[in-house]
Amino acid sequence: MDAAGAYRHCEQVVRSQARNFSYGIRLLPPPKRRALSAVYAFARRIDDIGDDNDAPPDARLAALAAERDRLADLDAHQDDPVLAALSDAARRMPVPLEAFGELIDGCEADVRGAAYDTFDDLLWYCRCVAGSVGRLSLGVFGTRGDLRAARARADALGVALQLTNILRDVREDRLGGRIYLPAKDLARFGCTLDQDASGRFTDTPEQLAALVRFQAARAGEWYGTGLRLLPMLDRRSAACTGTMAGIYRRLLRRITADPAAALETRMSLPGREKAAVAAAALTGIRR
Repeated sequence: MDAAGAYRHCEQVVRSQARNFSYGIRLLPPPKRRALSAVYAFARRIDDIGDDNDAPPDARLAALAAERDRLADLDAHQDDPVLAALSDAARRMPVPLEAFGELIDGCEADVRGAAYDTFDDLLWYCRCVAGSVGRLSLGVFGTRGDLRAARARADALGVALQLTNILRDVREDRLGGRIYLPAKDLARFGCTLDQDASGRFTDTPEQLAALVRFQAARAGEWYGTGLRLLPMLDRRSAACTGTMAGIYRRLLRRITADPAAALETRMSLPGREKAAVAAAALTGIRR
C-alpha cells in the first residue's frame, strides 16, 4: 500500500475511535498529524487485542506476540496500512518504536489478570500503557532542550492520563473482573470494591470518596510534572498535548467533585467542551 493511502486509513481510525485524542491531533500540521495517527492506530490495535474479552486469554496473548513480531520487521508488512504508515513515519521522524514493546507488555499484564499491590506496581503498568505513548508522541513532536528531561515529562503526563482513566473506569473495570487501584490503598481506606447483584459497590460512600480523592490528588501531582513538557514543544505540538491534558484534567476535576457519580457512571465531557479546550490550547500557548 502507498504511504498516502496508509495514512488516510490511520486518520480514519483516529476520527472514528479516538474520542479524546482527535481533538488535539487535529491541531498538528499535516506531517505530524499523519505520523501521530499512525502511532495511535497501532496503539489502538494493541489495546483492542488486550480488551477483547470474547477471545480466550491464550488467543489474545498469541495475537499480541504476533504484533510484537510484526513490529520488529515493518517493511515485511507493507500490505497492512497501519504498519505501512508507521514504517514511513519512523523513517521520517525519530519515533521510538521500541516503546510499543512496553505497551504490549502492559496489555499482556491485562490479559493475565494482573493485580497491583502497591502504587509502584501500578506505576509500572501506567508507564507501559500510557507513558510509552507519551514517548512515542514526543518522537513525532520533536523537542527543544534536554531530550532526557522531555522524555521523563512525556512519561509523567502519560501516567497522569492513565491514572485519570483508571478512576473514570473503576466500575466498568470491576464488572470486567479487573481492579487497578493498589491493594494497599484499598486497605488504607477500608475498601474492597466488592459489588452487589446490581453492580453497586458495597463499601460506604465515605470510604469510596476518600479513596477516589486520594488517587485523584496523586494524578494531579503527575500532571504537574508532565505539563512541564509544554514549553519544550513547538506551539502546535504544545497545543495538541495541552488539549489532551486539558480534557483529562477537567474530567479528573469532575471525578474529584463527585466521586459517587464517577463510580456509578462513566464520566465524559461533552463535545463542545472538548472543542473549547482545544481552542483555548491553540490560542493560549505562548512562547
